[in-house]
This record gives sequence, structure tokens and C-alpha cells, in this order.
Amino acid sequence: MELYMSLAIGVLFAVGVYLILSKSLLRIILGTSLLTHGVHLLLLTTAKLKTGAAPLLGEQADSYVDPLPQALILTSIVISFGVTSFFFVLAYKAYQRLGTDDMEELRGEEDE
Repeated sequence: MELYMSLAIGVLFAVGVYLILSKSLLRIILGTSLLTHGVHLLLLTTAKLKTGAAPLLGEQADSYVDPLPQALILTSIVISFGVTSFFFVLAYKAYQRLGTDDMEELRGEEDE
């Protein structure tokens, strides 16, 4: 199972980096979103994909799953959703003001 997750992580990282290196602002935002999803899967995979009982204090279970990685990933999902929505609003306002989403045109003129 870890092999499939590692392949999925590699694909997400590769596609995310490819989109970040493009000139379109929308593609850059989607690339950062894909990278954060890759990091979420990476955290889940490094925490060892194992099965077990829920970590309840009242029951005596032989094996249980560590809840810390899931809590970290849930927090990261919420933060990445907020940052991605902020980037989308920022890109929309930049498109309204400047009329383009091309990064070369958004850079402006160079002073020489």
C-alpha cells in the first residue's frame, strides 16, 4: 500500500511543480494546491499506514492508530483551503485591475 501512496505522492509533486513553473497565475495557484495535497499524503504515509482500533481511553485495545498525523493533516487541510481561497481572490482582483493573468505581464516593466 505504501508503494501506491508513494507513486501518488510523486505524481502530485511532479504535476504541482510543473504547474508552478507555468506563466499563468491560475495554474500556479492550482499547482500549489496540488503540492499541499501531496504533502498531506506524504504525512499520512510517513506515519505508517496501519490498521487498528480507534484511540479510545475507555477501551483496552491491543493496537490502536496514532491520532496525531490525522490531526496535523486536518489542520493543514483547513489552512491550505484558506490560503488557496485567498490566492484565488487575489488573482481575481489582479485580473480585474490589470486584465491579464500572465506572470510576465504582471511583473511590469524593468527599470534600466
